[in-house]
Amino acid sequence: MAQQGVQLDLEAFSCSICLDLLKDPVTIHCGHSYCMSCIKGFWDEEDEKKIYSCPQCGQTFTPRPVLVKNTMLAVLVEQLKKTGLQAAPADHCYAGPEDVACDVCTGRKLKAFKSCLVCLASYCEKHLQPHYDVTPLRKHKLVDPSKTLQDNICSLHDEVMKIFCRTDQQSICSLCSVDEHKGHDIVSAAAERTERQRELEVSRHKIQQRIQDREKDVKLLQQEVEAVNRSADEAVEDSEKIFTELIRLIQKRSSDVKQQIRSQQETEVSRVKELQEKLEQEITELKRKDAELKQLSHTEDHNQFLHNYPSLSQLSASTDSSSINIRPLKYFEDVTAAVSELRDQLQDILKEKWTNISLTVTEVDVLLSQPEPRTRAGFLKYSREITLDPNTAHINLLSEGNRKATSMWEIQSYSSHPDRFSTDWQVLSRESLTGRCYWEVEWSGTRVYVAVAYKNISRAGKESKFGHNYKSWALDCDTDSYKFWFNNISTPVSVPWSSRVGVYLDHRAGILSFYRVSETMTLLHRVQTTFTQPLYAGVWLFDYGTTAEFCKLK
Repeated sequence: MAQQGVQLDLEAFSCSICLDLLKDPVTIHCGHSYCMSCIKGFWDEEDEKKIYSCPQCGQTFTPRPVLVKNTMLAVLVEQLKKTGLQAAPADHCYAGPEDVACDVCTGRKLKAFKSCLVCLASYCEKHLQPHYDVTPLRKHKLVDPSKTLQDNICSLHDEVMKIFCRTDQQSICSLCSVDEHKGHDIVSAAAERTERQRELEVSRHKIQQRIQDREKDVKLLQQEVEAVNRSADEAVEDSEKIFTELIRLIQKRSSDVKQQIRSQQETEVSRVKELQEKLEQEITELKRKDAELKQLSHTEDHNQFLHNYPSLSQLSASTDSSSINIRPLKYFEDVTAAVSELRDQLQDILKEKWTNISLTVTEVDVLLSQPEPRTRAGFLKYSREITLDPNTAHINLLSEGNRKATSMWEIQSYSSHPDRFSTDWQVLSRESLTGRCYWEVEWSGTRVYVAVAYKNISRAGKESKFGHNYKSWALDCDTDSYKFWFNNISTPVSVPWSSRVGVYLDHRAGILSFYRVSETMTLLHRVQTTFTQPLYAGVWLFDYGTTAEFCKLK
C-alpha cells in the first residue's frame, strides 16, 4: 500500500504535457504546474492568437504570463528522484478501448505485453514476469497481445483446440476428435501449421518473385518515361528548327519577290520618266516655235517674211510615242496572282501532310502492344474507314463510290497521274494506315489480292505487283485456296475459303494479320516484321468482272 501511495504522489509531480517528472517546474495562475520548456513550447504555438490557455483546465490568460520557477516544487521533485523510484505509468501505458488489456491488473488496467496460448490470458510486462521465472510456465507459448484468445476455446466442450480436422478444414479439441469428427483426417494443429507454413513460404517466394518482376517492369517503365520525354523534347526541338527553316525560306522568297518587284518598278518608272522628259522638252520647243511663227505671221514686210519663213517652218524630229497606251493597264497584278497560286498549293500540301503528322503524333504508344483481338467485336474496335484513291486506279478498274473496284473491258477516262498503276489492275487507298487498324474486303469473281503497300511502291513493271516486292504484302484469294505473298515468295494457306477477308494491322508492333471473317475469326496468315513507313490498303483484280469492296463497318 505504501508503494501505491508513492505512485499517486509521483503522478501529482508529473507534467501533463510530456508525462514525465517535472523539470524546472513552473506554476501558472490557475494552479497547474508544468515543465518550463513544455509550457513555453505549448504557448509558442498560441502566439498568433495572443490568448494563452492552460492545457489541463483550459483557463485563458492575456497577456502571456511571465514564467517563474517554482523552487519549492523543484526541491520536492529532486527528493523524489533520489528515492530511486520511477514515476507512475504515464497515460499512454494504460489500455485504451482499442488495446489488449492485462487480465491480471486490477483497477485501471495496463496494456498487455504478451498473450499466452496455454493460459489463454494476456499480461502486462510486470505480470508476465512469472512466465520467465517459473519453470513450468516457461514452456507456455507466448505471442503478441491478441484479442482473439477465446477463439482457441471449443464452443462445444470449452476446451483448448489443439487439433486440426483436414476433412472439415477446421480447428477442434480432443473431445471433438472422438465425437463429431470421428474417422476424419485429423492431425495436430502444429503439424498442420508446419504444412501450411511450407505452402506459405512457397506463396511468399512466388509473391517476392512477382514483386521483383514488377519492380523490373516499373524500372523499365521509368526508363520508358525518360525515353518518351527525351524523344518528345528532341521532336519538339527538331520540329521547331524545321518550321523555322521553312519560315525563313518563305521569308527569303518573300524578300526576293519584293526586291524583284521594286527593281522592276524602278526600271519601268525610270523609263516612263525619261520618255516623259523628252515629251516635255518637245512641248517646250514646239511652243517656242509656235510663238516665232506667230510673230512671223504678223510681219508686214513681204520680203522679210519670205526670207525668215524657210528657217522657221522646219520642225525637229518628233519623239516616238506610239508605244504609249492610254487604256488601263495591269502591271504587277500577275505577280500577286502567281503568289496566291503558290499559297493555295502550299495550303493543299500542308492540309494533306498535316493529317499524317497528326496521326503519327496521336498514335504514339509507349506501352506494350495490346494482345490481338479474338472476336470480330474486338477487331471492330479498331475499324478504319477505307476509300479508294482514283488517282492510283488502273485504267481498266471502275471505282464505284470510292469503295468498290470492278475490272472492266472498257478503259476508264481517268486523267494522267504519276500515282496510277499502269501494269496490273491495282488500286490503293486514300488513307495512310498507322497504329492499330482493322478493315474488311468483300470480293467476288475468280481471283483477288488483298494487300497493303508503302506509298512509294512502283507503279509499273514487276516491282509494282502486290506481294512481289519488299514494299507490299498480299493475300492471294482464289476460288478454292489462299496464298500469302511477300518479296515474290508465296506461302500456302490451308483454311476454308471465304468471300470476306478481314485485315488487322498493328503498325508499331509490326503485326499484319489476315482473317476469314466470322464470329470466331479464323486466322489465315500473320506477319511479324518492322514497318518503316505508313501503309496503304490495296486490292489487285485479275479477270474481267471481278470486284473487291472495302466494307463499311461503322
